[in-house]
Amino acid sequence: MLYSKRIREKISNQEEYKMNNGTQDQVEGKLHEAKGKVKEKIGQVTNNPNLEAEGVDENLGGKVQNKVGQVKKVFEK
Repeated sequence: MLYSKRIREKISNQEEYKMNNGTQDQVEGKLHEAKGKVKEKIGQVTNNPNLEAEGVDENLGGKVQNKVGQVKKVFEK
């Protein structure tokens, strides 16, 4: 019983620190940008045009998601 009470308290404390949608989109966008850049470079080094193109696509998708997050942040205020 005491253990489950601690878990509920911990969960309620975590809810206070949730990111808003705009911030979360920005973070995920930056992550996709970084992954895309890495894939693109690996594709170039290994002479794999499919991986390079996948990296370019993911990088671009990350940039779009980052901008969407910025717009959401503006409208949340």
